[in-house]
Amino acid sequence: MWILMLEAFVALFLLVFIVWWTLPSKKKPAAKPRPEQKPELEQPRKE
Repeated sequence: MWILMLEAFVALFLLVFIVWWTLPSKKKPAAKPRPEQKPELEQPRKE
């Protein structure tokens, strides 16, 4: 009898695991826009 209970538990665990694994993950927060380059990092223009 205990083997049937064990089999039922394993089947239930597998069902829950498969459902959890296939659920879509939460949406990632929107990517922050890149900050503009700082003026001191830009090379001076030669005219």
